[in-house]
Amino acid sequence: MSNIEKYPLIPLLVLLIAVFWPLTGGAAEDQDEFRVVVTIKPLHSIVAGLMVGVGRPELLIDDSQLPHQFTPSPDQRLRMQQADLLFWVGPELEASLVETIRQLGSNTEVIELLSHSGLKVLPSRHQPQQRDPHFWLDNRNLMIMLNDLASLLQQMDAKRAHVYERNRQTVLARLARIDREYEYGYRGMKAGLGIQYHDTLQYFEQAYALKVLDWLTGLPTQHADAKGLLRVRERIVAGEAVCLLSELGFPNQHLALLTQESDINHGILNSFGIGLPPGPDLYFTLMEHNTDEIKRCLNADMVRAKQARSAAQQERLHATEGIGRGTFLLTDHLGRLVSNESMLGKFAVVYFGYTYCPDICPTSLQILFQALNELGAKSDHFQPYFITIDPQRDTVAVMKNYVEYYDERLIGVTGSPEMIERVASQFKARYERVEEASGGAGLYLMDHTASLYLLDPQGRFITKFAHGISPVELAAKMRDLLE
Repeated sequence: MSNIEKYPLIPLLVLLIAVFWPLTGGAAEDQDEFRVVVTIKPLHSIVAGLMVGVGRPELLIDDSQLPHQFTPSPDQRLRMQQADLLFWVGPELEASLVETIRQLGSNTEVIELLSHSGLKVLPSRHQPQQRDPHFWLDNRNLMIMLNDLASLLQQMDAKRAHVYERNRQTVLARLARIDREYEYGYRGMKAGLGIQYHDTLQYFEQAYALKVLDWLTGLPTQHADAKGLLRVRERIVAGEAVCLLSELGFPNQHLALLTQESDINHGILNSFGIGLPPGPDLYFTLMEHNTDEIKRCLNADMVRAKQARSAAQQERLHATEGIGRGTFLLTDHLGRLVSNESMLGKFAVVYFGYTYCPDICPTSLQILFQALNELGAKSDHFQPYFITIDPQRDTVAVMKNYVEYYDERLIGVTGSPEMIERVASQFKARYERVEEASGGAGLYLMDHTASLYLLDPQGRFITKFAHGISPVELAAKMRDLLE
């Protein structure tokens, strides 16, 4: 049975236990010959980060060809045959590798990353029967996968397991920094509406609240039809979008037609790292470029975007240490006392927001209550809290109306500005007042951390769910805590 037949849709962790554990004294025993091949630059960058001080993984597909159109040369086929370990995305991206992988010998272990069971994998919007291959554009997918990648390398190269563990922590810190930046600076993604030439951003859209109105084509191998051209052109001419995003290196022969007699902004993404030197830094350079390009194209405030990035960079890797610890006295939506002690006894799900929030807060609460509904009777073990970061407007009466509108299970919490600031600091939740351009008293928004914090019944921090998690995924993670 070929490797591609053995391993599709099998969780990577299962592979570690069932396949690679016996190899710790085998395939990689001669450490100097341990060879790792990765097909595309963004994922090669993550593996390269895990292998710092050990060796360099080989990059299979360089800038001369797009992965979708890649045809391996005899030399590249030989490199795949000589590899101990081969990482590829899957047939949706590197279709031409399917037959080559089928013919590989048993000495090469093949990992199809798109089949990792822990990933958030979305169906293609153009071919729903296939998977969207661009999963790395949601950096949390890589955070999910990182532990298994490091464990796999440790199993196959056991003598240097400590190096892989040290590198795992370093890469995780960098990935977490990206997540913190997007979490605090998400509003820049909502400065305007965009259109894509190629549909590569579905993961990014869902994870970071980016709103894309339309797209012209799916993969670069797909040609735009006249109907699609007319539809997108009309939306641009009508001024529905401020931004048109294309991908560096992808064919875009209709770009001039789409933008003719229009003042729409044009941003060029680089989701495959074209022109960037391969190595541990490439993924992070790629994500910074895409983020900045999207925000500029949407006319976002780039000063604020820079501030969000700087704030994220200053936080330590173990920024979750001590979260939720400390005393506080607040008031709920019925005028009752809420303290660190009164929150004990159930799992507490804490969200920091404000009642005037136009989008992120309502979406986050809807996801939370859909997850609780999914849990059924087990939802009784969880108590949701909505702590305002806008106590000036969110009085007890306002919070009462807000809770009654959403769900009677919710406890709305307000208090003095000083006590709200204290509690937010204990949770390491950020918020900042943003004045509306139109001016006027009371016309302002609040930029804020958009995560759900989970505490155990003893008040100890368990984890933080970033904005963008699905109700089903959230319910599954909450259910796991009860088993």
